[in-house]
Amino acid sequence: MIRYTVKTESDMLALGERIAMLCDRRGFIALYGDLGAGKTVFARGVARAFGVDHVSSPTFTIVCEYPTEPKLYHFDAYRLSDADELYAIGFSDYLREDALLLMEWANLVADALPKDRLDVTIEGSGMMERTVTIEPHGTEYEEVFHEDPCI
Repeated sequence: MIRYTVKTESDMLALGERIAMLCDRRGFIALYGDLGAGKTVFARGVARAFGVDHVSSPTFTIVCEYPTEPKLYHFDAYRLSDADELYAIGFSDYLREDALLLMEWANLVADALPKDRLDVTIEGSGMMERTVTIEPHGTEYEEVFHEDPCI
């Protein structure tokens, strides 16, 4: 487990971008944090690693698909009542793609999350600095994040 203190929005964007590159722009990143913690800002940083300039939280659409190479899928589970709703939109198919899947509010569908993933927990809100905890699950992520690779 690795912890960072993030003081500015620019720092959060840069961290998201760096994490995406360390993951080779593939895999699954689960985002955790309260409203206003910075999950969408982190997601914008991840998208920046793919060359995507405009990202908003897909709260009402559940998933935004970006035609990048590899593909980027940005999920928001905030309005889902359970994992069955996620599977109803074809989540199993998304998991099989050569892509990076990024999910905000992953805690709301915890039983649907893949075993191998990167958990990113953001604590803090408002004008406060944030504490970002990176927790790898699975050999591939553990090898990349076995020490502090971002600083």
